[in-house]
Amino acid sequence: MNPDHDEWSGGEPMTRVSPTGEGLLGHTSLPAEQRELLRRARRLEIVSLVYLLSCVVVVYLVMGSSQAMKVAWIEDLLSLIPPAAFLFAVHRARRGRSVAHPYGHHRAVAAAHLTAALALLAMGLFLIYDSGSGLIAAEHPPIGSMQIAGQTIWAGWLMIAAMVYTGVGPVILGRMKMPLAEGLHDKVLYADADMNKADWMTAGAAVLGILGIGLGLWWADGAAALVISASILKDGVSQVRGAFADLLDTEARTFDDSEVHPVIDEILAATRTAPWITHAGCRVRDEGHVFHAEVFTVPVGPSVTVDQLETLRSAILALDWKLDDVVITVVAELPEGIRTSPRGMQREQ
Repeated sequence: MNPDHDEWSGGEPMTRVSPTGEGLLGHTSLPAEQRELLRRARRLEIVSLVYLLSCVVVVYLVMGSSQAMKVAWIEDLLSLIPPAAFLFAVHRARRGRSVAHPYGHHRAVAAAHLTAALALLAMGLFLIYDSGSGLIAAEHPPIGSMQIAGQTIWAGWLMIAAMVYTGVGPVILGRMKMPLAEGLHDKVLYADADMNKADWMTAGAAVLGILGIGLGLWWADGAAALVISASILKDGVSQVRGAFADLLDTEARTFDDSEVHPVIDEILAATRTAPWITHAGCRVRDEGHVFHAEVFTVPVGPSVTVDQLETLRSAILALDWKLDDVVITVVAELPEGIRTSPRGMQREQ
């Protein structure tokens, strides 16, 4: 990308980015749509941090000795990690390439994803132990009363009000973040949105536990805490699996890790339009927000011109903004371990 030119590698006209680096991810100049998504995502994550901090304070003030409320409070603390990790990753990814970092700093996204995932997994394991031991010990958590404006109020009502406050917001925030995560191909943002959308389960389980105590069911509180802990653990296992896969350079997948990314088929289709190629294959790895692609070509004749290679490279770069770094290699025969034909309906393992 020429910093004095107003076009990106694919040749699509773009608006020049601001000198402050807004709309940049390192050496990558984002298309207009992704620049706007990035601005919205950053604002939304800042709003999330402020809101979640208020939730932590509110729940702490009313949680008393309830196990379910304690677990909900800890989960609210955990919810601070993904938005903070996202903001850190985006800030770090804006650094350009160097000799020490020839691929840039896009991997900050993978590092942030793994950090958030490991914290989620560790806390899920701890909370299951903590909640389960309380049930086994048959602990009877009391919920007392409080004086407000001269009136005696059962503290459980305040706890339920706090859970409503902490449960509604994340559902809305999660739904707002999900399309941004897809548009930016940001797995940290997706993990955060997924965690937000599941927070209503935490709030609902805590409310049931509080009502159970009010009805004299001492075990309801611990059981609700156990349900919340299991949900946290499930999310942690899923996120850790995806984060490790990215760090181990698995084939590029969609933002939610549900399937191999379709741009790989598009790359292979582009190679078939080049008359000088007899066989071709590619391997694409996820660098964070963007992809690094290596395309291996077996030519028809004994020689290939620079113009032929540049034409193919430009055509591939124009397929998707995420194709940030594309290398075309001419070989006598295709190496092992690369994709040489489009995927069928059967997902490859």
